[in-house]
Amino acid sequence: MGELSYKDFATDLEVRWCPGCGDYSILRSVLQALADSGSKPEKTVFVSGIGCASRMPYYVDTYGFHTIHGRAPAVATGVKLANPELEVWVVTGDGDGLSIGGNHMLHLCRRNLDVNLLLLNNEIYGLTKGQFSPTSRLGTFSPSTPKGSLAAPVSPCRFAMGSDATFIARAIDVDQKRLPDLLMQAKAHKGTSFIEILQNCIVYNKDVFEELTGKSNAADHQIHVRHGEPLVFGSSNEKGLKLDRDSLSIEIINAKDRPDEVLTHDETNRLISSLLIDLQPPLPTAFGVLHRRDRPSIEDVIRRQREAMAPVSINSLLRKAVIHHHR
Repeated sequence: MGELSYKDFATDLEVRWCPGCGDYSILRSVLQALADSGSKPEKTVFVSGIGCASRMPYYVDTYGFHTIHGRAPAVATGVKLANPELEVWVVTGDGDGLSIGGNHMLHLCRRNLDVNLLLLNNEIYGLTKGQFSPTSRLGTFSPSTPKGSLAAPVSPCRFAMGSDATFIARAIDVDQKRLPDLLMQAKAHKGTSFIEILQNCIVYNKDVFEELTGKSNAADHQIHVRHGEPLVFGSSNEKGLKLDRDSLSIEIINAKDRPDEVLTHDETNRLISSLLIDLQPPLPTAFGVLHRRDRPSIEDVIRRQREAMAPVSINSLLRKAVIHHHR
């Protein structure tokens, strides 16, 4: 079989999301990344939970599981441990993944299972008509918070860092230039790859990221990080990020006048990664690979443990059980 295109990974089902939903763009990036990275449909599995994002297994022509609310990481764990040679993708949302599924996602990350986890964050419950979610901002008005949300929001990437994920990235739904490449980097990483994708819910949380992603704002409010390169942004990269080593905080400086003081991104440095994850206005939001390091995946650890164990016959185990019972 020759090289595949993104069309070879698309099913013939009608894609049904709300017109203008960011999920369309994300699906297109996923299909492109699968084709460009040489994925094999018969060796690829998509696992999802419940929510708008969880329809994706229907639209990708691979094996797929549309599971129950919050349990996609658990099902994906079973799939990968039973068939380690499979390429496994988990698709979830901020509600599905960080509310009822938070416990499962935590253990997926800490075990470093070799799967790729896409968390589509629209800061709202879209499928169930606009209730506030774990990532909704303070003051969010919704059917479940008619006077405004009082709960502090969860940062998905901070959650992933605290859960010891070995690959953490952030992207924007409509960024067709960068998102496919980021997905391919996630696939190439050995271990849990966690990507938060900011996704616009056109119906229940329209333009919640407009201040960040709008064309007139993007250059000053986004910084796209690359390992080993200076952390600069702005329309002509005139702004830079400097690390104040006394307070361990980030500040903005003139990158043209003070280039030697601009911090260089080191995705293996947990301090730098954590600071980038937590950047808040007036500092820019960081996109790209925020953190990456090597750690043995759980399936490799299990395989080595099995190889080191002496073979045991089922008859000897049954004999021991019978003897123990009669004692």
